This record gives sequence, C-alpha cells and structure tokens, in this order.
Amino acid sequence: MFNDRSDPLRLLLTRRSGKARDLGPPGPDAATLATILAAAMRVPDHGKLAPWRFIVVEDRERLADTIVRLHCAGRPEAGRLELQALRDFAHQAPALVAVVSLVKESHIPAWEQELSAGAATAHLMLAAHAAGFAANWLTGPAAYLPGMAEALGVAGGRIAGFVFIGTPTRALEERPRPSPEDVVLRF
Repeated sequence: MFNDRSDPLRLLLTRRSGKARDLGPPGPDAATLATILAAAMRVPDHGKLAPWRFIVVEDRERLADTIVRLHCAGRPEAGRLELQALRDFAHQAPALVAVVSLVKESHIPAWEQELSAGAATAHLMLAAHAAGFAANWLTGPAAYLPGMAEALGVAGGRIAGFVFIGTPTRALEERPRPSPEDVVLRF
C-alpha cells in the first residue's frame, strides 16, 4: 500500500492534492492513520510546545450538525442549498482530520507556532501520500466559523484546515506550478 519510499525526493515531487469530493474508499485503517499522524508530529516545533492538535473526525453527522449550527448562529437566513453544501462538506472522503493551531503562552512568537501548525498539516498530507492515499487540505467556511475549534474540543484554537484522505476515484490532475524564476530569489 505504501508508495515507494526508497526515493524520498521523488515522493515529495509527486505529491498532489486530490479533490475531497473525488476521494473514495479505501481510506487509511486505524494503524495507518496513526502512522500518518505520527509523521505529522515530526515538524519543527521551537520550544517543544506542540502548538497543534489533530482531531480525527469519526462522527461525520455530528460534524455536519456542528457546522450548520455554528453557521446559522451567524446567518440565520441561510438557505436550504447553502446548508446542504455545508453538510456535504463534512461527508467527503473516507478519513477526515481537522488540524487546529493552538498558540500557547510562551516566549516563542505566535507566528512560529502557527507556522508549525501549517508544517504539521503539510506533513500530514505528505504522509498520506507516502501511505498510498491522496489528501486534500481545505479550509472554506467551516474553518472560519466562530466557535469551531471549541466545538471540536480545542478551546482557544484556530482551524488550520480539514484534511480529507482517501483513494482517488479519478486521475489526479496536475496543476500549474510556479516557475523557479518567479519564486526563487538570490540575495
């Protein structure tokens, strides 16, 4: 099941996102997901603060209800189609991990802690790829709902993203990548 790890650079160069709505079974089993999460924890973490939390979402209906409830608290006029789209968001792909950035009181700047949460999310994506799956890191309206991190059990946190993991049901499309000339500078 695992992708060829004998060439780590090739693994990095072939990672790409699969659309969450196009990720079907199988997803990672419990042991594989535990390994993916262990890899996600091996990120730079100045001060050893672990300024992130991973919430493995097992009850998708509960998540959908939570998203709709929090959304309606701020937009009570939300229409049926809008609410259905929010419910559908929660039910994509076989596995779902919410990553929460949890900045801690410390001499370590908040920015460094937030970057660590982003790195943990990226590691999660890479580990899923290494395990033979595709993943999709999404934020969208659900990530920015007031109270979402608290509803997931992480008071004081902010959603870094929802990572959907599964097996592509269609070929993954390569997207345009920036040209090195446009993004690599010399000083």
